[in-house]
Amino acid sequence: MLALAVTGQGLVDPQEPVIHADDDALLRGRAAFETLKVYAGRPFRVEAHLDRLTTSAEGVGLPPVERLRLQVLVGLVLPKAARGDAVLRLVWTGGPPGGPPAGLALLSAVPDWIDEVRARGAQAVSLLGVRAAVPWLLPGVKSTSYAVNMAADAEAKRRGADEAVFVDGDGIVLEGTVTNIWWRRGETLFTPSLDLGILAGVTRSALVEVAPSCGYRVEEGAYHLDELLGADEAFTSSSVREVMPLVGVDSRPLGRGPAAEALQQALRDLAAKV
Repeated sequence: MLALAVTGQGLVDPQEPVIHADDDALLRGRAAFETLKVYAGRPFRVEAHLDRLTTSAEGVGLPPVERLRLQVLVGLVLPKAARGDAVLRLVWTGGPPGGPPAGLALLSAVPDWIDEVRARGAQAVSLLGVRAAVPWLLPGVKSTSYAVNMAADAEAKRRGADEAVFVDGDGIVLEGTVTNIWWRRGETLFTPSLDLGILAGVTRSALVEVAPSCGYRVEEGAYHLDELLGADEAFTSSSVREVMPLVGVDSRPLGRGPAAEALQQALRDLAAKV
């Protein structure tokens, strides 16, 4: 970790304990978080991430997110990026019983493996997931209750893959463990609809925005896994991994194509304008 800032404390030593032992964030995973990319010392679409953090906190019944205090924390840790690329994580917890709530900003290095996997292309396996079709399944909420996602990621690794793609009981593609899923046929990009209860990725939104300038139209809907497996190319998107080509799903080879590369460059260009 490069830097850590906490509400009420400011910058603190990353080795110092900052979460109360009786905080539900620790005991039950009841907290909200966001992870975003810092480009050349500047966070990409931090306001959009704060919007989603606010919605997620409401979804799990946390005290309202104090945006201004979190923005101060962001300002404290960003200088540690030294005008380079980094990963910024924002966490909002309810604090100990009776409060006060706690906000954290954590700055860390971008994992080295991301560019290595992008260069060769990622392999994925499909795993059974649950469609968040009712409010108590927390559709679109990004909380720290990530045990299922991490178990799915571990299962993908056990099978020799890099990524897991969740599909529901009817074979409808949902999302990755920490990513949104995309594929291309011809000049059309397909991605699961937010109506399926998946996370509204900030990078997903950015790709919808830049796709026309790259010569592609975007279609959102409910699609069977067979449509992904029959695509001309496929890729995932997320804030830290950006656009990651998929070269195989369930041992079915997928060709690399021009869309992932074009969208990756368009995303970087968009970030450079911040």
